[in-house]
Amino acid sequence: MSHPAASWNLVDHIPPDEVIVQGHRGVGELAEENTIEAFELAWSMQLWPEADLRMTRDGVIVPFHDHNFNRVVQDLPAALRDKGVEDVTFAELSRLDVGSWRGEHCRGHHVVPMQSIFERMRGRPDRHLYMDVKRVDFARLAEEVRGNGVERQVVLASCEVAHLRTWKSLAPEGETLLWVHGNEAEIRRDLARYRQDNFSGITQLQLHIYPKVTDDGWAPPTDPSPDDNPFRLRSDFLREVGDELRTHGLLYQAYVVTADAAAYARLMDLGLMSFATDHPVDAWREIRRYYEQRRAAPVAPR
Repeated sequence: MSHPAASWNLVDHIPPDEVIVQGHRGVGELAEENTIEAFELAWSMQLWPEADLRMTRDGVIVPFHDHNFNRVVQDLPAALRDKGVEDVTFAELSRLDVGSWRGEHCRGHHVVPMQSIFERMRGRPDRHLYMDVKRVDFARLAEEVRGNGVERQVVLASCEVAHLRTWKSLAPEGETLLWVHGNEAEIRRDLARYRQDNFSGITQLQLHIYPKVTDDGWAPPTDPSPDDNPFRLRSDFLREVGDELRTHGLLYQAYVVTADAAAYARLMDLGLMSFATDHPVDAWREIRRYYEQRRAAPVAPR
């Protein structure tokens, strides 16, 4: 996939029917994480769901985020306290209810193998999936992806560029996403390193965008000279990153770590082309409204 290589305006911004909205851990707040039910809901909403990949003790690749079961399995047996996917067989894992923690409407939802998910994508080019690797055998994953003919429908996501390059060597037609977390100084440091290799192996880059005020423990420290936008990263910096990524044909994505629906329009004004979100209903509504309003009253060139 090639992405617009130009500084932003409404004419050369990514067309509205090509905007990718990624459902964080499946479909964000709308369902439990990393289940086939969540992925099916995401696909019905034209989202690209995210699956977090791990391997069971007996080598089955599955979607599961946390390193243990404590948060998402109610009434967890004492023997499994502080245990995770890598400690159990798939048969043991498949018996755990991973939906009830989100409410009665999710009760009885279970982890299924990624093979089953790829089978539901096979022959359905409208279905896409982000695969955020936690711990997985890349060769085995590539075998499953190629075996189901979905190489062009998946995006391998990681914070390690080496993982992306490994994936491109195994699935050269597949896309990759590098997610980048930190304050401006840390992101500049990282971008300088990727620039040395001409962003080799990367086709999409995602910044984590936090509001200035947040109680999220992952949030980086506020930059020393924040401007009047509502985010921790400065407007000029966000524009600068987008301009560079466009020259390399890379998709510029934000993981929007806020429930403020106004964030999407602000970020698109700053050149963002795609979003990962826990609030997909808000995201799609605001993106569509954005294009409608900008067509009626285009933004002046910067």
